[in-house]
Amino acid sequence: MLELIDISKVYRGGKRAVDGVRLRLGPGLVGLLGPNGAGKSSLLRIAATVTRPSTGRVLFEGADVVARPDPLRRTLGYLPQDFGVYPHLNAREFLSYLAAVKGLAARSARGRVDELLELVNLSDAGRRPLGTYSGGMLRRVGIAQTLLADPAVLVVDEPTAGLDPEERVRFRNLLSDLAADRVVLLSTHIVSDIESVAGDIAVLAGGRLLRRGSPEELLHSVDGQVWEALVAPADVPRLQARHVVSRLVRTAAGVRVRLVSPVPPGPDASPVAPDLEDAYLAVVTARTGLPSGAGR
Repeated sequence: MLELIDISKVYRGGKRAVDGVRLRLGPGLVGLLGPNGAGKSSLLRIAATVTRPSTGRVLFEGADVVARPDPLRRTLGYLPQDFGVYPHLNAREFLSYLAAVKGLAARSARGRVDELLELVNLSDAGRRPLGTYSGGMLRRVGIAQTLLADPAVLVVDEPTAGLDPEERVRFRNLLSDLAADRVVLLSTHIVSDIESVAGDIAVLAGGRLLRRGSPEELLHSVDGQVWEALVAPADVPRLQARHVVSRLVRTAAGVRVRLVSPVPPGPDASPVAPDLEDAYLAVVTARTGLPSGAGR
């Protein structure tokens, strides 16, 4: 059990990145969803013991992690948003080095490195210098290093950045499998990365936890409030100023607008079933006043 209790983080100059967040995490995958600049990375760095909170407590199995981080660090896998490597090492050398840092015995580390390279589809490139890897391949190396010590807690920040669609699906499925018996906290601003794997979603914006619940609960919050309409291009700015617009599709006949509104936005609007992006944008806009077009 990992608990974040009334966590706040204020940086030099007075910038408040995290503001009174409470999260209780047991086995399973929690998706932390929010726009860029919401405070997700700051919160994850605190959960991973990289940064100390300005106020609040972090507990792992009831023990204070801020005062004594080592018990959590021994069983933690962390993938930051900006993951660095040694470009002259190949993937096998790099992962072996990190395995030694984590205290894995050399013999067991070799088998674990082979297993993880296969898991992230890098077995054939395992002896190439990391400096020759693409951004997506480096992200897969980062994913592999989080799993070296078979951690009980996984904290991953924007893990699918730079991955192609097939790799994104592979990694989402992997996280879903891993969450069966461990704590997984996944941060992203991409709704599709969450909706297929997370049964528990926390929405963060402006450093505050706006809502937490199941996908079904989030969808229910906008049930009967999602509409589509075909409008002239000149009418789009007016709709964006008044409503939460989640999608625009330009066609030969005009612009098909999808939006959230408690009442029909016009006589030609048709009700449609909500999706998670509709619900997410409605929550963020209602509580933060972000422009309705943000996040499209």
